[in-house]
Amino acid sequence: MDYLVYLKETEGKRFHDHFEDKMKNSVKRVWVPGPVIVGAGPSGLAAAACLKARGVSSLILERANCIASLWQLKTYDRLRLHLPKQFCELPLLPFPSEFPTYPTKQQFVAYMEGYAHHFNLSPVFNTTVVSAEFDKGCGFWRVKTIGIGVEEREYVCRWVVVATGENAEEVMPGIEGMGEFSGPIVHTSKYKTGERFCGKRVLVVGCGNSGMEVCLDLCNYDAQPSLVVRDSVHVLPQEMLGRSTFGLSTWLLKWFPIWLVDRFLLLMSRLMLGDTAQLGLTRPNLGPLQLKKESGKTPVLDIGTLEKIRSGHIKIFPGIKRLKRHAVEFSDERVENFDAIILATGYKSNVPTWLKETNFFSEKDGFPRKPFPHGWKGENGLYAVGFTKRGLLGTSMDSKRIAEDIEHQWNATPNNLRPSLMQHCHGHEFRK
Repeated sequence: MDYLVYLKETEGKRFHDHFEDKMKNSVKRVWVPGPVIVGAGPSGLAAAACLKARGVSSLILERANCIASLWQLKTYDRLRLHLPKQFCELPLLPFPSEFPTYPTKQQFVAYMEGYAHHFNLSPVFNTTVVSAEFDKGCGFWRVKTIGIGVEEREYVCRWVVVATGENAEEVMPGIEGMGEFSGPIVHTSKYKTGERFCGKRVLVVGCGNSGMEVCLDLCNYDAQPSLVVRDSVHVLPQEMLGRSTFGLSTWLLKWFPIWLVDRFLLLMSRLMLGDTAQLGLTRPNLGPLQLKKESGKTPVLDIGTLEKIRSGHIKIFPGIKRLKRHAVEFSDERVENFDAIILATGYKSNVPTWLKETNFFSEKDGFPRKPFPHGWKGENGLYAVGFTKRGLLGTSMDSKRIAEDIEHQWNATPNNLRPSLMQHCHGHEFRK
């Protein structure tokens, strides 16, 4: 009983004093007893599912009109998982057994939708978080949102889980002459198939997995693709010795140091793919696993693009110097005509645009300042999931840690404490 009296006299007073003068405006404030999760992609869904399995409810806010919006709205049709499905499943629910080793885009989206249904997760769609700030005056987070057809809202909660991920916004490079080029310039987020580029000369900028695969797709639609390779890149076969290269690497790392596994991967790649430098794809000085560990740069897993480069169906060019009306001038002074340009220049985090906190997340790149595996927890109930640069495996690990940590705090609060606080909030125009 004394605990409830303390609540009403302290927490309740703090809420009343801090928000009483702000109730006159049109913002609707909503008290959320559990965490607010920003983002309904794989990371947000995984965190919500792990929390729910531990008895903690959460609220998921999503700016798009669907779950896994990057996959549903911003990926090309031929996309498949580059890693075997066992390395890409989310916590507590494996992929259907009938799915192939490398599920298609459509199958992965179906898995995500099934995952949300299985755990009865219902994100609030078409809701963009414009700011999230920890209010020291009341000791809670204030998450402000705008949505389609609804008034501005402010969610008040004890915990915020940032799940907007590494790929929230497209990276659009500044290339001299972009306004002068007469053909279409599109980011891969707008690319679906090569059908519209049939018979056209297309320059793909970016030699990661997306750029390589878009070139291959363009070949299948009788386009004439060229690929800009500005930096060194590791290209590995998708499978070695009858196993996925990723799975084999993971197994070898249990027994051998990373430098030795890198040497093995490069030896096998040389035997299977030949000398990629002769094709214009120079390898970095660091091995593929060491490079991934230190910079987060993922090696390309070849699914047939190298053969098209070797046969001349895909041409390789260095960095771009400038664009002209119908042509592109490259850093080696070559000038070639093109009908269209596709930017496979990747994505970036958008966290610095809305999170009013700079100790945990870097303002420079929007990633947690602490490297994996320590970048999942900040201060004052702030968490991050999906920023490990280790794909869905990293997402699963972070989700489990976050759920366990919040559960301890959730259970430390007596059950009769939460309803009392909510009742007080509702009495001051908070809505459930």
